[in-house]
Formats: sequence, C-alpha cells, structure tokens
Amino acid sequence: MSRVARPVGGDVNGFLGLVVDNLSVLALVAAVLVGGYGMPSDVVFGRMFPGTTLGVLLGDAFYTLLALRLARRSGRSDVTAMPFGLDTPSTIGMAVLVLGPAYARHRAAGLDPHAAALCTWYVGMAATFAMGAIKLPLSLLGRTLQRRVPQAGLLGSLAGIALLLIGFLPVLELMREPVVGFVTLGLVLYALVAKAPIPGRLPGVLFAVIAGTVLHYGLVAIGAVAAPATAVSAGFGVVLPRPDAHLLEGLREVPALLPLLVPFALLTVVGGINNTESARVAGDEYDVRDVLLGEAAATLLAGLAGGVAQTTPYVGHPAYKQMGARATYPLLTGVAIALCGCTGLLARVVDAVPLAALAPVLVFVALDVTTHAFATVASRHAPAVAICFFPAIARMLTIELGNPAYVPSDRFDALIAHADRGLPALAVIVALGNGFIITATLWGAFVTEMTEGRLTRAAAYLAAGAGASAFGIIHSVRTDGSLYLPWQLTGTAREVASQFCFAYLGLAATIAILGWWRRARPTA
Repeated sequence: MSRVARPVGGDVNGFLGLVVDNLSVLALVAAVLVGGYGMPSDVVFGRMFPGTTLGVLLGDAFYTLLALRLARRSGRSDVTAMPFGLDTPSTIGMAVLVLGPAYARHRAAGLDPHAAALCTWYVGMAATFAMGAIKLPLSLLGRTLQRRVPQAGLLGSLAGIALLLIGFLPVLELMREPVVGFVTLGLVLYALVAKAPIPGRLPGVLFAVIAGTVLHYGLVAIGAVAAPATAVSAGFGVVLPRPDAHLLEGLREVPALLPLLVPFALLTVVGGINNTESARVAGDEYDVRDVLLGEAAATLLAGLAGGVAQTTPYVGHPAYKQMGARATYPLLTGVAIALCGCTGLLARVVDAVPLAALAPVLVFVALDVTTHAFATVASRHAPAVAICFFPAIARMLTIELGNPAYVPSDRFDALIAHADRGLPALAVIVALGNGFIITATLWGAFVTEMTEGRLTRAAAYLAAGAGASAFGIIHSVRTDGSLYLPWQLTGTAREVASQFCFAYLGLAATIAILGWWRRARPTA
C-alpha cells in the first residue's frame, strides 16, 4: 500500500465524524418511518436502507479515488478527501414529505401495512433515481457557477448551515445529558482546538467519544441517568441492495413530486459547489465537475438499487483536514455505513454509543467551518458572510416550530395566516427558511459585489433572487418548500410571495440606478 493510500491516525478522527453524521441521519429516518408512521421495520431496514447505504459507499469510494489522484498529481501526502454522505435536509424531507405521506395514503386506500410499505418503497426509489437524473446535467455547470459566484457567498452559506443546523441542534442534544455532553465536548475542543496531547496517543475524537460513552454507562449504572430505550432493529441477517422492476411503477408518481425533488436536487448541487470551494481554500483543489458528477451518479445508482435518499458532499472539509484526516476516511465510512445498512445493525450501533457523546463532534465541525469562512475572505467581506446566517436561522426555526410535538399542525397553519401588522411573522419565517442555501448564496454574493463597487453584478444577483422567489425556488410560501407557478397562489400565500418578489426587484432597480449614477458622475 502506498504512503498516500495508507490510513493514518487522523483518518480515524475523520471516520468518526463522518460516520456519526450518516448514522444519525439514518437513525432519524428509521424513527420517523417506523416510530412515527408505523411502517414495518423489515421494509425500512431490509429494502430501503441497503440501497441507500450502497449509494454512500459508492460515493465515498469515488471521493477517496479523487483524493488519491490529487495526491499523486500534486506529489503531496497531506491531501484530505472531501467528506461525503447522505444529504441531511432532503433525506429528512423525503421521510416526512414523501415516504410518510405515501405510506399513509396507501394505508388509507385499504392496503395492509406490508403492501403499503412496499408501494412506498417503490415511490422512494423512483424519487431518488429522479433526483440523480436531475443532478447529472446540472453538474456540468459547476465550474461556471464556481467562477462566477463570490467566495463570501459560497463560504457564508456553508457557515450558516454549519453554525445553526450542524452545530446548534447537536448542542441542544448534548445538553439533554449535560454531564456526558459537556465532558465530551470539552475533550473534543481540548484535542482539536487547543491541540493538546491525549493519553495513550489515541486520536482525539476517538478518545473523547470513548470517554463520553464510558461516563454515560457509568451514570446509568448508578441510576444518575435513565437507561436508553431499546432500538427498533430488523435483526442481523445479511440483506443486500435489491433492485426492483417496480421502480417503473414508482416513476408514475414522480411528476407530482417534482416540486419537491427539484429543490432537493438544486440544494445538493449548490452545496457541492460551495464545499468544493471550501476544500480549495483549505489547500485541496478538486475539479468541481468531478465532485458533482460523482455525487449525482451515486444518487442515481442508489435509486436503482432501492435507495430512498440522495447523497452529497458534506460541509466541513477544513475541519476534517484539521483533524488530520487524509484520503481513506471516506472509504472507511462508506464500508461501515454499508455494513450497518445491509446487516440490520444500524439501530443497535446507534444505541451502543449515546448521542450526547457523538454530538460534540458535529459541534466542532460547525465551529471550524464558521471560523474558516470568516478567516478566509477579506475582512471587508465579513458582512457578506454574516448576512448568510439569517436564512439558516429561519430554517432552524421552521424545523423546530413545524414539529407537531411543539406546535400542533392546525395551530401552525393558523399562525401562518395571522398578522397583527404587515405580513404574518410565521409565514415570513417559513418563506425565508425555504431554499435557504440558495438564498444565503445570493445574499452573500450581492453584498460582496456591492462592497467591491460592481453594482451591475449586484443588481443581477437580486434580479435572480426575484425570479427564483417567484416560483418558490427560494422563499417558497408552502410549508413543504415545494415549487409553484405564481398564478396558482391565493390569499396570504400570494401576498407573501408577491411582496418577496417585488422586494428583490425594487432593490435590484435601486442598485442599478445607483450604478448608472456612479458611472455618469463627473470625476474631480
């Protein structure tokens, strides 16, 4: 094995960080489908997850090959592969907005639970295949978009995602078991931020997770914390990915799902461009077209193999590089995820290590991505990075407020239409959070171009925002974030959508006029 391809200690750190993210997404999907909708676990674990995890394995293997190729071409041994896995927002969106409702619809039509779950699987694999097919042609535009979009818009949108969705939500999770969470978080920061020595020369993340897990079970033993509930598992029999000709049956339902699937696909393409830029700034210059084509192909093949979720490059390449991870950690992750998905071990693996001991790893990734964005761009572009946080804040609020456990669905719908003055506050939050990655990129690019005095370009980004908001690509006024034609809207939804669109157009016109005035102004 060559020196470049040989795993190093930092690859263990990277493996733990990446495997945590993927396993937690799969565990959440299982909880929603099995626990929330009552879907039979044998279909979820035995049909949906094997193909889904195959997509992760294929993408991780391809990204490892990209890193090895870059290392050979550059003559460097410190190349870090881009992290890769299941796309969190769209995977959760598939469970809540596509798979769950499809299962409920088939049950209402009179199918027994197992038959209804199988029909749901057909829809899920067809939707995943369709997202891959949508992303393939979009991938060819990656280089152009990377050259044209300012760095602050690309990195700022990642920083907002990292701080609010990857970082803050895990903070809440570790605070649910604060003794374990605080100790583990402190050890992660001790090892990776302070770069202090670790007993036994273990990788820092591994040491922190082991210490947190031991502490958790010690507290359980003395009764200080409650023992975890038993997870739902499909057993330990080997279940390989299972392509199924009923994919064609599921494709019949895809046209009705396109308003959801197109934004899902667009988000991963934009996120892939952003993450490639983040890797370039950190010193690893990947071809954005290769990155995007690889993840599109992995999604397409996952759908063909029975998977129900799309894959994407992950946020946090600089954090993995700082952990000391190199080329092989994605491949290690892909193998582990595939084994869990094809053997029914997933629920038990997730249960074996408490979430409070895993969440701090994601907190560190969030901190590193956020500080990296501010440290990389010119100081005058810091406001452009900061403004990218607002759409992510709105998305986080929508996720929390949209949880029926906190706000009942009927109450949520009533609040969207309620306004004491101006537009309804909750409707604005939902609209600002929908399409938040694209919104953040447009806002960051607009502020950057305006800061540099390129007012025509700034106005062009605003005009693009107006067009995107008119059709719900950003600022969709529907709670599920789906697209629409402007004339399909009525009532409060139409008012919110039209005012967002005209706000962009008004500001674009203002900036364009100021640009004309600056050019026409006589110089001293």
